[in-house]
Amino acid sequence: MGMKRASTFAAAAAAVVLATGACGPSDYNASDTAQPAGAAADAAAPAAAGPGNQPGGQLAASTTEQLGPVLTDSAGLTLYRFDKDTAKPPKSNCEGDCAKTWPVVAAGDVTAAAGMDPALLGEVVRGDGTKQLTVAGWPVYRFNKDAKPGDVKGQGVGGVWFAFGPDGKKAAKGAPAEADPAPAASAAPAETAPPAQAAPSPAAPSQAAPATPAPGLSVAKNPKLGEHIVDGKGMTVYRFKKDSAWPMVSNCVGDCLAKWPVVPPVDKANAKGITEKNYLVLDRPDGQKQQTVDCWPVYTFAGDQKPGDTNGQGVGGTWYAVSPDGKLITVQ
Repeated sequence: MGMKRASTFAAAAAAVVLATGACGPSDYNASDTAQPAGAAADAAAPAAAGPGNQPGGQLAASTTEQLGPVLTDSAGLTLYRFDKDTAKPPKSNCEGDCAKTWPVVAAGDVTAAAGMDPALLGEVVRGDGTKQLTVAGWPVYRFNKDAKPGDVKGQGVGGVWFAFGPDGKKAAKGAPAEADPAPAASAAPAETAPPAQAAPSPAAPSQAAPATPAPGLSVAKNPKLGEHIVDGKGMTVYRFKKDSAWPMVSNCVGDCLAKWPVVPPVDKANAKGITEKNYLVLDRPDGQKQQTVDCWPVYTFAGDQKPGDTNGQGVGGTWYAVSPDGKLITVQ
């Protein structure tokens, strides 16, 4: 196999496909604005060029301020795992466009990091017949937006991508030991919560109460904006142009959220007039859960005082009301 470790593991996996309903570049080829010619398109930017599918080489445990020790390849780039994969048995569910954003780490020439159990290293045969490195059974990837050693830009993306710790679990600074999920079941809360937010917080109880869904989104009409999405209180819903739908990421964090509160998850049955395609929930790195429309995270504006207000429209040239199909409404 070419792997320098105490023992070698080989596992075969059936052909895999990108998870049904996931957001992908093919969904965003057309203009992402509800305006005719002249309006600026806001499609998700193509992924930047990044690391390819090279083997890992000499792995290392690199300490980061955010996550503590993370597993890196021989070039110092952070290695990641995907919650939609499985470790028992090893199986990758990231192919096609997903694998362009998250290049696989090829099996082959790899050596365990100092202090790491070499028996954690293995490999899985992907649907295309190539072999991918695994750590503790989990297929290993890089993130194509990590440009230099120490970058952890893939951490928490979509609520399903996390840096590896040297033990094969999710990297988490000072976090308690992580239990492996059942082979085919969805992960437990501690497994899916972004490591930086793994400790219980006051927000956790409300996130764990799906029996009382938030009031549904609906469509309102405005003389200038036309049909646009409002929340259950009739407040205008907005999108942020610096967010992306592929990968599904919110770039409104910290003080930004005080002005632009996230729209909490809404049951599809509780929404009226909204396009349901890619009507998903984003698990944010800060621990909150956020509704998306066509994979775009949505917000309200603290400066809107009553239903019908559209004071957030055009703010900073980056915030706009949302049409029923999730596109930007760019009229002022």
